[in-house]
This record gives sequence, C-alpha cells and structure tokens, in this order.
Amino acid sequence: MKRIQDVPFNPARWPFFYGWMILGTGTLGMLMSVPGQTVGVSVFTDFLIKALGLSRSSLSLAYLVGTVGSALVLSTAGRLYDRRGARAVGVAAGAGLALTLVGLSFSPAAARAVRGLLPGIPAAPIAFVVISVGFFLVRFLGQGMLTLSSRNMVMEWFEKRRGMANAVMGVSISFGFSYSPRVFNALIDRGGWQHAWRVLAAVLAGFAVIAFLLYRDKPEDHGLVPDGGNVRAKRRTHPETAAAADFTLRQALRTYSFWIFALSLVLAGMVITAFTFHIVSIFGDADMSRARAVAVFFPASIVAVILQFTGSWASDYIRLKWMAVTLLAGVAVLAASVAWLTPGPVVLVLILGQGMTQGMIGIVSNVTWPRFFGRRHLGAISGLATAMTVGGTALGPFFFSLVRDITGGYAGAGITSALLSGALLLAALRAERPPAPESGDRPEKNTQSSGHYDEP
Repeated sequence: MKRIQDVPFNPARWPFFYGWMILGTGTLGMLMSVPGQTVGVSVFTDFLIKALGLSRSSLSLAYLVGTVGSALVLSTAGRLYDRRGARAVGVAAGAGLALTLVGLSFSPAAARAVRGLLPGIPAAPIAFVVISVGFFLVRFLGQGMLTLSSRNMVMEWFEKRRGMANAVMGVSISFGFSYSPRVFNALIDRGGWQHAWRVLAAVLAGFAVIAFLLYRDKPEDHGLVPDGGNVRAKRRTHPETAAAADFTLRQALRTYSFWIFALSLVLAGMVITAFTFHIVSIFGDADMSRARAVAVFFPASIVAVILQFTGSWASDYIRLKWMAVTLLAGVAVLAASVAWLTPGPVVLVLILGQGMTQGMIGIVSNVTWPRFFGRRHLGAISGLATAMTVGGTALGPFFFSLVRDITGGYAGAGITSALLSGALLLAALRAERPPAPESGDRPEKNTQSSGHYDEP
C-alpha cells in the first residue's frame, strides 16, 4: 500500500509541506464537482425540457428523484472513502462524472432508443426515467463522492490549521461556483448544450489524471503529520482543535452534538435551496420583478465570502457551537424575511440572512466532523451527514411550493422554518465536542490522528 501511495512520487520528499498541494488540488476537485451541483445543472434545464419533451414540473420531479436517490446511498459510499481513501475515490468520481456527462449529452437519443424497444410505452415516462437515472449519477458522483473525497482529504491534512485551510478553499469555491454558469453558457453558445457537456467531460477526464498524480490519503501514510512541522508547538489555538478521539459512525450517532449539527445543516440546506429555487416567485408575490430577485445574489455573495473567510479563520480559535449558532441565526433571518418580504429595508435583511447562511454552511459542514469525531471513520460519518443535507436540499423546494399551493403564499413555510431555526439555535448552545467514548465502547487505538484527545 505504501508503495502505491508513493507513486509517482513520495510527498515526504516534496520541497515544502505537501498539505499545501493537497489544499490546492482538493479545492480543484471541489470546483470540478460543479456539473453535479444545482448551480451547474440549472444551466441545462431549459434545453433538457425541450429535447426530452418533458414539462418543467416533470423535470423538477426527476431532479428530486435523482437527488433523493443519491442521498440514500451516500452514507454507504462514505464508507468506501474510509476503506479506499481520497485518491481512489476522487479518481473514480472524476472519471465517473465525465462518463455521466457524456451519457447525459446523449439522453434524448437514449430515450428514443428505449422507446424503440418498448413501443407500447409513451415517450414521456421513458424520458422521465432516463433523465432521473442521469440526475442520480451526476448528483451522486458530483455533489456526493467528488465533493466528499476532496473536502475530507483537505480536512485530514490539517488539524490546527483546518479553519485556515477551509477559508482558502471556501472563498475559492464561492467565486468558482458563482462564475461557472457564465462558463457553461459560453460553451453552450459556442456549440450547443450537448457540446458543452462533452467539453466538461473532457475536462473532468483530465482532472481524474491530476487526481491520480497528486491526491494523497492521510499524511501519516508518508511519515508526515497534519499541518506539517511543529506547528502545534508554535501556534496558539483553542483546545477544541486538538486531535479528537476516533468515533465509529454508531458511536457518533449516540452523541447529542452530531444530531444538533447535522439537523442544523439539513435545515439550512432546505431553506437556502428552497429560497434559491423559488426566488422569482417569492419576489413576485411581494410585487417585485425578476430582475430585482436575481439582483440579491451578488450582494449576498459578498456577505457570504467575507463571513466564510473570517469565520473559517476564527474556527481555529473558538468552539464550533458558535458557528452553528451563527448559521442558524442566518437561516432564521432569511426564513423570516421570506415570510414578511416587502419592497424596502426587508430586502436588505433578506440579503444579510442569505449571505450568513451561505457563508456559514460550508464552515459547519467541513470542519465539524473531523474535529468532533476524528479521522479514522470520517467518510462514514461525514457521508451520513452529507446524505441528510442533500435530502434536505431536495425536500426544501417541495415543502415551500406545497405550502404555497395550500395557503397561497410562502409565509407559512418561512415562519415554520424560522421557528425551527430558533429551536435548534437554543439547542446548539449545549452542543460541545463529545467526550471520548467510554472504555468499553472505545474504538481501537487511533493510529491515524496525531496528538492526544483534549476535552476543553
């Protein structure tokens, strides 16, 4: 195994701490997941509706089916990360996503071919099944495995500098995700939507090669330690940032903090996705134009980037429960603003809540699991948390639209979400890092995390 890890070179012989290379390539891997993220898929929806002959609601339902399906298997897939490591999973996810995009580019032809084999079935149900499978694969490989492997790899190479690494990664991803629709649209304008997906597939195939060359699993596999050098002796940090005891998934599920942080991410994912999905309708109900609705994204992204950078840096020095509290406060502000949206100052409050939610969700989802539960079973634990969050992002738009269908507006959904945020915020005040498992329930001795468990 060690020989395989050192191909084509040994990171221990790198002229500087290899964690910085991991940070760069891990960030690249996160950016390569954009075709599997909602922001990337949304660019192609109108073209798919026309090419497949589906209604907008049918395509949205197919996206929901694919997203929920990917969420159901992500926890199991996280265990694959624990067994095979970031390198193998990252390469497989990159190559698999490339093949999936090629397949999606041929989805109309695939639907016609299946209908030719099953002439008695109408075209619409066949197209629905074909695109649902495509959405499942693109969400599982992109938003799921490629994101999970790249993010967890970076978090494993940093311990006391984990917040700083997350700040660099988060800011880069925020700008990259916000700019990617322009790139995708330029590709579509140049050669069509199918051409765009094939070009992106070629880029992902190249990334898979980069991941094979540069991705590495744990620093200990190469005789290195997280952060590099003697940083623990030189850098003042909060005691909570010391290496955590390694929990199994079952042990993590027994802790209070796992459920508070996981449910906070689920609720944040539900609200921010529902708001983004229905933003034009939300602003329309408040007698504001589509242009006014879309205009909130830029100032909100500025708030998010500033908060993500400063919050990630601060997370090296303070307890994570304050990050969860800030996230939930942002969710409450956003949800309440949706409930009582009117032209004027409320829009500014909404922008603040949107920026707070977007900025803090990445910090809480990235930093929490290795700090609280160690690195040995990080894939299984973060995989389940990610699956729950993905499920929330799938259900949020449906919940908001259902409330609007029943009540005629979004106020009920906003008020309900704000009340849930407030309840979770109060619960988060008690969400400390869990103590090490009892001696009779303790996992085998940690041989992968450096340092000793230090309960603050």
